[in-house]
Amino acid sequence: MRFDVITLFPELFEPFLGSGVTRRAYATGLVQVNLWNPRDFAEGNYRRIDDRPFGGGPGMVMMAEPLGLCLAQIRSDRAEASPAPVVLFSPLGPALNHAAVEAWSASAGAVLLCGRYEGVDQRFIDAHVTHQISLGDFVLSGGEIAAMALLDAVARLQPGVLNDEGSHQFDSFNPALDGLLDCPHYTRPEVWAGAPVPEVLLSGHHGHIERWRRDQRLQITAQRRPELIDAARAAGRLDKRDEAALKAVKASEAGTAGPGRGKLL
Repeated sequence: MRFDVITLFPELFEPFLGSGVTRRAYATGLVQVNLWNPRDFAEGNYRRIDDRPFGGGPGMVMMAEPLGLCLAQIRSDRAEASPAPVVLFSPLGPALNHAAVEAWSASAGAVLLCGRYEGVDQRFIDAHVTHQISLGDFVLSGGEIAAMALLDAVARLQPGVLNDEGSHQFDSFNPALDGLLDCPHYTRPEVWAGAPVPEVLLSGHHGHIERWRRDQRLQITAQRRPELIDAARAAGRLDKRDEAALKAVKASEAGTAGPGRGKLL
């Protein structure tokens, strides 16, 4: 798959693309990333890509013309039968979630537009942008961090990128976990700062361990993201043992442990 990133700061991506486990996806070409600076398509000595907004107001707006020329070059370079989707990272879009990441990871890629300043000329958005994506209800100084978040999430789902092929199957929000949050994880030493590893994880009994992990996922999800429990229940993904575990969470919270501090095991 191929992602073309339109950004005024391509240097921000260089350490990102060469670091961490996901670098394998970029180095091997599983996820091809090309960086494009719209300033290269601007006119004049100053290569200006922004101007003051009509109607007044603070800040500057990215101009449609250099963005349009940059996108035209990208489309010529991609030489695809149908134009690739154009994604703008914006508060107007839906929040990025696991389902969207899975969809993009199975796609042929997209053009990612990293906005800056007060935004992008609406005429370019109306003419070319096919998707808008948000990371949440907050504002960043530009779309680069959001683009990296999408690229990283997509890259780690590609075959051979993670050390353990099944690792991503146990991520939070993954349908393999019925959309629940992940459970706690522990490693050596067995006791750290007076806190021991839960005994069940040292038992070697795979059935007990899996049940403990499932119960922990249910507990954490019920406490932190109860709407995910509702969704799993509505989809018929919870069995009788799951419901019993959830009742234990409520009973524990109603007792001496206090809200949000109940323990299943």
